[in-house]
Amino acid sequence: MSLIERLKQKLGIAPANSGRAPIRIFVLEDDERRCAWFQKRFKGDTLHISCDIAEAKELLESNNYDSIFLDHDLMPEHYGSDTPDDERTGYAIASFLASRPELQRPATIMVHSFNAEGALRMVEELRAAGRQADYVPFHFLEERLKRLWPN
Repeated sequence: MSLIERLKQKLGIAPANSGRAPIRIFVLEDDERRCAWFQKRFKGDTLHISCDIAEAKELLESNNYDSIFLDHDLMPEHYGSDTPDDERTGYAIASFLASRPELQRPATIMVHSFNAEGALRMVEELRAAGRQADYVPFHFLEERLKRLWPN
């Protein structure tokens, strides 16, 4: 891809033809800027975004995804909190997937939270259940995705 084509793509004026088959993505995220980033990054793919735990569980039960992206802190009161709120954070979804081995087995799971402590707890929960999961802080996500699904 030429420099001009890459610039057009970055600016959002190039067609979203990545040369690969469309993929199915689930994102648990409450930050609107990050949601917009995921929408732009996965333009042309099937993308489901939720920041609600109950809705997220329904989507994960009723769809098949190639990749799952999980944030930990889903509400402003979670940011920087030292008190775990396991039922209203991304940990609830990590625990849900860990307890349901039949769900989303082939999906790549990445925890992208800036909350390293919460993210690592989620990854540990998933791995203890035999799931493949990685912690990739949001600001490093694009580099990881380039290796999986180049634009």
